[in-house]
Amino acid sequence: MTASDRPIRIGVHLQPQHAEYDAIRHAAQEAENIGVDIVFNYDHFFPLSGDPNGKVFECWTMLGAWAESTSRVEIGALVTCNAYRNPDLLADMARTVDHISGGRLILGIGSGWWQKDFDEYGYTFGTAGQRLDDLAAAMPRIENRMARLNPPPTRKIPVLIGGGGEKKTLRIVAEHADIWHAFSDADSLRRKIDVLEGHCRAIGRDPNEIEHSSQIAPSPAIPAELVDTFAKPDELRELGVTLFTWTIGGPNYDLEPLRDWITWRDKYNG
Repeated sequence: MTASDRPIRIGVHLQPQHAEYDAIRHAAQEAENIGVDIVFNYDHFFPLSGDPNGKVFECWTMLGAWAESTSRVEIGALVTCNAYRNPDLLADMARTVDHISGGRLILGIGSGWWQKDFDEYGYTFGTAGQRLDDLAAAMPRIENRMARLNPPPTRKIPVLIGGGGEKKTLRIVAEHADIWHAFSDADSLRRKIDVLEGHCRAIGRDPNEIEHSSQIAPSPAIPAELVDTFAKPDELRELGVTLFTWTIGGPNYDLEPLRDWITWRDKYNG
């Protein structure tokens, strides 16, 4: 499937921070009710903004709960930190949530970057290169374990890999991802797409197999001074992006701005 054949999809990234769980659950259900395609959370142990020791909830137990409290939307993390869980265990967790949700899980994964999480929970932070090497080593283990689980997943669970590093990250995307998530200005994104396509050619993979995902700006989670540096929706669409995600954190999840994006999606998809 080429980018021109894919429908536009709208995601919402509900950061599970500074909020009671009831508010988070309600926001996920509201997102489903207004027509969002995918509801993401994040995999961090501390808030990314505001009070650094504020309220936050764990990613994968929440995804299991969302699998029961929603019925249509796909769900996933944007993104799971590879370092926090044994890859074989993560595959089993993903398979289980896939079954609970009736085949609606997206396995979002990345190498990790928030050092406070690593330090506070006793994981080795290392260097960016080391974390990416660990991710590269983990992906075949995840795939192999998925193939051996009984019962198997309900479907080939889509893998979303986040990041834009051109030497390592995009090579991992080419080798393993069904969805690639990144955000930047249009020129940088265009270059990264060219690099990704080069990695795909090197391994004999059709780059059109990988859906392109990006962030919606403006968003409450994006500093105002950075908004103008993000590629605009029409630019992103011209570059082949078909999954657009709005990020918002607690304590209050105002999803009203998403209605305009859903209207835009529906007009575009016809």
